Amino acid sequence: MRPRVIIHNVASMDGRLTLAPGVDLMAGDERWAAMMGDLADPYAWARATHDPQVFLEGSGSLLNPVGAPLHDAEPGPPAEGTHFLPADVVSAPGRHWFALVDGAGRVDLQFTEWPDPAWAGWHSLVLTSRAAPTAHLARLRDRGIPYLVVGETRVALGRALELLRERLGVETVVSTGGGRLGGALLRQHLVDEIDVELLPWAVGGRGTPMLFDAAPLTVDQWPTRLELLGCETAGEGRVRLRYRVA
Repeated sequence: MRPRVIIHNVASMDGRLTLAPGVDLMAGDERWAAMMGDLADPYAWARATHDPQVFLEGSGSLLNPVGAPLHDAEPGPPAEGTHFLPADVVSAPGRHWFALVDGAGRVDLQFTEWPDPAWAGWHSLVLTSRAAPTAHLARLRDRGIPYLVVGETRVALGRALELLRERLGVETVVSTGGGRLGGALLRQHLVDEIDVELLPWAVGGRGTPMLFDAAPLTVDQWPTRLELLGCETAGEGRVRLRYRVA
């Protein structure tokens, strides 16, 4: 059994998650900052509303604009079924997780806990696959960053979520990842709720990342039916929408 999964994103009114292909918002962009207005912490509402044990992020959000690795990867898969869950980290009371989906081992995490006192107790966790280089996993172990190896060439999201519950007692996951992660969760029927805070700006642009980036529906597939849970204004023209997956 998997945890409850909520997708939470802040987007332009036309569903864009950034300004153009290759624009790294984590590096800072004055245009997006202006669009956000007084929304200083996009995580605050999700934390207060859902009280998640995990925030889930995709590797694409932490890579450079061309999607290249941030370290020199060496070939070679890890041993089958090998997880790294050090007891002193996992068993800490009130432990919460920033979980990164990184099947190829492309992201070189530099912190074990988020460097902000407001996020004390939130520890890094990597969900990876057997395609991750052994040298990359060794770096994670050296830094005390736990990981779960789930899948052959990419992360098996359904099983990864089950392991979060089985091994770490996770009840609620909020995914703040980009369109690819959101699209994968949606297509695999792993989403219980979708929350979107819409900014009063239109971005447009071919190839600009959007809420759900997944393979097109086939002729025998249906769109995902949603039921409205709530709609409220959030200040400065923003609108917050909540939908339950029917």
